[in-house]
Amino acid sequence: MPQHERIAIMSGNAHPSLAEKVAAYINRPLGNIEVSQFRDGESHVQILDDVRDSDLFLIQPTSPPVNQHLMELLVMIDAANRASAGRITAVLPYYGYARQEKKTQGREPISAKLVANLITVAGADRLLTIDLSAPAIEGFFDIPVDHLSAIPLLMQHVAALQLENVVVVAPDVGAVQRADRARQLLGGVPLAILFKDRPRPDEVEVQGMVGNVDGATVLLVDDLISTGRTLIAAAEMVVARGAERVLAVATHGVFAAGALEKLAASPIERIIITDSIPLSGPS
Repeated sequence: MPQHERIAIMSGNAHPSLAEKVAAYINRPLGNIEVSQFRDGESHVQILDDVRDSDLFLIQPTSPPVNQHLMELLVMIDAANRASAGRITAVLPYYGYARQEKKTQGREPISAKLVANLITVAGADRLLTIDLSAPAIEGFFDIPVDHLSAIPLLMQHVAALQLENVVVVAPDVGAVQRADRARQLLGGVPLAILFKDRPRPDEVEVQGMVGNVDGATVLLVDDLISTGRTLIAAAEMVVARGAERVLAVATHGVFAAGALEKLAASPIERIIITDSIPLSGPS
C-alpha cells in the first residue's frame, strides 16, 4: 500500500475541533477512537480503526486540565502500540509543563523532562509541537522532535492590520529570539527588550527596558498567556515610557482563571493568538 494511504489522524478529548481542521486541511478522514473515563476517573481508550503499519498522528495538546489530557495522551500512545501502528507521532500543539524546564530553587522537579520521559516510554516515535517556552526541551527527548513556530502565521495577521510606527517588544529575555524573528517578518521594525523578575510563582516585576517606544505602536510578542501578569506589567512599562498603543501576540492562550478580566482592564487593546488551545470566554 502506498505510504500516503497509511496515514491516520486521531484526536483525544483535549481539542477535537483542531484535529478536525487538520484532517480537513490535508483532505484526510479523522480516525475513529473512543477516549473516555471510568467512573473512578481513570482514562480508557479504544482505537476503532485498523491502524496496523499506519503512520499514526495523535493530536492532543496537554492544555488544562493538563494532567487529564496528558494521561489520555499516554494511554492513546500505548493503545496505538498495541494495535501495531507503524509509527506514532504525538502532536502536542501546546506542551504542558514546558515552563518547568529547570530548577529555580532547591528540591524542585524538572517536570518538562519528566513529561518527555513519559511520552517516550509510552511508545511515541516522534513528537510534533509548537513554540515551546524553552527550545532546550527538544533535548529532553531521545526521539525526533519537530518544533514548529506560529510566528510567521501570526505576523501575517499583524501585517494585515497595517499598523504604523511599530516597535516589537520582548516582555522578557527569554522571548528575545521569538520577538526578533517577528520584527524581521514585519520588515525589520525596531526591537525593545524588557527585563523582569519572578519573586514568586505567577508574580512578575519588570525591572527595566532597553529600547525606545516613545510614540510607538508596541507589539508585545510572547509564547503563551497564562495569568497575563507578564504582558500586563510589560504593557504598563511601555505606556509609562511613552507608547501610544499596545497590542500583544502569543501562540498559546492558556488564560488562567481571572486572566481575561485583568487583560481587559490593562492598556493592551488587542490580543492575537492561535487556537493551539481550545478558546472559551469573551473574544
